[in-house]
Amino acid sequence: MLTIEALQAMGVKTQEGLARCLNNEAFYFRMIKLAAEDANFEKLRTALEAGDLDAAFEAAHALKGVTGNLALTPIYEPVQAVTELLRSRTETDYSANLARIEAALADLRALCAD
Repeated sequence: MLTIEALQAMGVKTQEGLARCLNNEAFYFRMIKLAAEDANFEKLRTALEAGDLDAAFEAAHALKGVTGNLALTPIYEPVQAVTELLRSRTETDYSANLARIEAALADLRALCAD
C-alpha cells in the first residue's frame, strides 16, 4: 500500500517530495503512481541494450527530473549516476545501475499496486 511510511521505509525522502507538491499528499501519491509507469524506464533499458547512448541519455535525463522532484531517492541516485555517465558519452557496463533502478522501481510499483 502506498503510504508515507512505506515510502520512507524504501528510502524515499518524502518530506522533500511532499514540499514540492505543496504538501498535498493525495497529489504526491498521484504523481508517484504516474512516475512509476513512466515510459522512459523502458526507453532507458532498451536504449542501453542497443548501445544508443543518445536515446539513453534523453530517457535518463527525463527520469532524473521526475524522480528527483518526487524525492524517489532509491531510483534517483542510480538514474543520476547513469545520466552523468551518458552525458559524457561514456561507454561502460550500465547493468549494475540499471539493475538498481529496476529493483527500486519494482518495489515502488508493488507499493502502488496495493
